[in-house]
Amino acid sequence: MEIVIRALVVFVFLWLVTRAVGRSTLGELSTFELLLYVTMGDLVQQAVTQQDYSVTAGLLAVGTFALLTVALSWVQWRFPKVRPVVTGRPVLVFRDGQPVEEGMRRQRLSVADLLVAAREQGIRRTSEIEYAVLEADGRISFFTRDPEDAGAPEKPAGG
Repeated sequence: MEIVIRALVVFVFLWLVTRAVGRSTLGELSTFELLLYVTMGDLVQQAVTQQDYSVTAGLLAVGTFALLTVALSWVQWRFPKVRPVVTGRPVLVFRDGQPVEEGMRRQRLSVADLLVAAREQGIRRTSEIEYAVLEADGRISFFTRDPEDAGAPEKPAGG
């Protein structure tokens, strides 16, 4: 039972750390998935099992982590209002060709990182960006202007 309690404590601690660190440095994995995969081996060996190398202790620790992960997913599905607390909310970081300083500062996202992400999406100029949103999983979604909406019409209709 001590191993389960230790796993619970470490799980909650890692969740708090991932919420505090922010999402601007994450890639394709969610914050939680990233830490779950990176720390699983060391977690089982040291923090949870207290140097207990038995198979039972390892299975209990990994099982507790897995059950807690499934429980968090179920809570988010069952109670949608909890989702922003558990995973975070998308944040507007660019609007009408200009960075949204408050959103970028809060998420510790630099303009350089935003421009790199835009280039990776094939966006050449910031003026092409209507909106950019930093998603809860760390990816940046870009919404570009429709080329047909830019500027005045070339020729008036019926003329």
